[in-house]
Amino acid sequence: MLNVITIAEAQQLITEKFGQMRMPEEQVPLEVALGRVLAHDCLATEFVPNFNRSTVDGYAVRAQDVFGCSDSIPALLMQVGEAKMGEHTALKINSGECVYVPTGAEIPTGADCVIPLEDTEPLGDGTIAVYKPVSPGTNLIFRGDDVKPGDLVLPAGRRLNVADIGALAALGQTNVWVRQAPRMAVISTGDEIVAPGEPLPVGKIRDVNAAMLVAFAYSTGAVADFIGIIPDNLEAVRAALQDSLFGHDLVLLTGGTSVGVKDAVPQVVAELGELMVHGLAVKPGKPTLFGEVQGKPVFGLPGNPVAAYFMAYLLVRPLVASMLGTHFGERKVSLPVARNVPSNHGREEYVPVVIREGKAQPIASKSGLITTLANTDGFLCIPRDKEGLRQGELVEVTLFER
Repeated sequence: MLNVITIAEAQQLITEKFGQMRMPEEQVPLEVALGRVLAHDCLATEFVPNFNRSTVDGYAVRAQDVFGCSDSIPALLMQVGEAKMGEHTALKINSGECVYVPTGAEIPTGADCVIPLEDTEPLGDGTIAVYKPVSPGTNLIFRGDDVKPGDLVLPAGRRLNVADIGALAALGQTNVWVRQAPRMAVISTGDEIVAPGEPLPVGKIRDVNAAMLVAFAYSTGAVADFIGIIPDNLEAVRAALQDSLFGHDLVLLTGGTSVGVKDAVPQVVAELGELMVHGLAVKPGKPTLFGEVQGKPVFGLPGNPVAAYFMAYLLVRPLVASMLGTHFGERKVSLPVARNVPSNHGREEYVPVVIREGKAQPIASKSGLITTLANTDGFLCIPRDKEGLRQGELVEVTLFER
């Protein structure tokens, strides 16, 4: 018989037990830092950009020299030179003068705006007619407009995206300090499962969880090793768990977590360490367990793939984030539910949905049907004390990352 607790209680227990675990730091080249988590605040050490530059092809001028000009009464300015891309310009303009600048080139001293080429006309004697006035600062990026020395560019705990890599490159960085990726061991248990690609005898099922959980690990910023498919007996599970603890920061076992005669995982975890929880008031995923062995988190996830996915998402994902010193955000939307959804079993229920015509359409699914989950947009949660949802009721949908 399982002594169940809620998902929130389980998350709190995991935080209390493992919340202080942090992965060591390492320095990696910038070009392979995508998806890694910053170990320290990134502060600017220089001005970006480090000179005043134009954002258009045109003429650098003083705004006061073109005030009030128009198509019928253009301002007439004398061109005194040309700025060049990639070169510092020593040019300086005075009242009544202008300098040609291409996009991205440095603005000469004395200029405070740039007139686009299309609003000007060369008159052939070095004189440039300007037909539209602009205000100071127009079509310019000033030195340090992006960042100045000492500015916080990216905070510690940020998971680096493509734009972040560009920002670090703009600061001249070639290497970056990040948290080491947690290494996760994934073990499948069960006498009835066979590996993908192997012949599938009647009565056997394919091992969905191994590939799914390895991919899940990488999606969180961890890395994973699949240890193998282990028979559901004490000796095999014990040996696999003991071996997997070496070189790994946490272990995920799937299958063998119920209370049947051949469900060995709970007994092995209790024997080798501490079985903290066995049983959650949740659907799907009731037989989930977790504990500690040799100071490392060990999770026993249900064999049913949908249940295994939700339990990994709700329990393992936040722990990996904590180990990396970060927090994984979630995209949520509030939508009316498209139909009635009964739920009277006294357990918190997670229901996959597709979004159609602005409504959350619950998908009837059993916990073993992973292909159903693969075609959904997200999920909603029905609290354990709520007897279902009524059509049209507003629900919060957590969106899957795509």
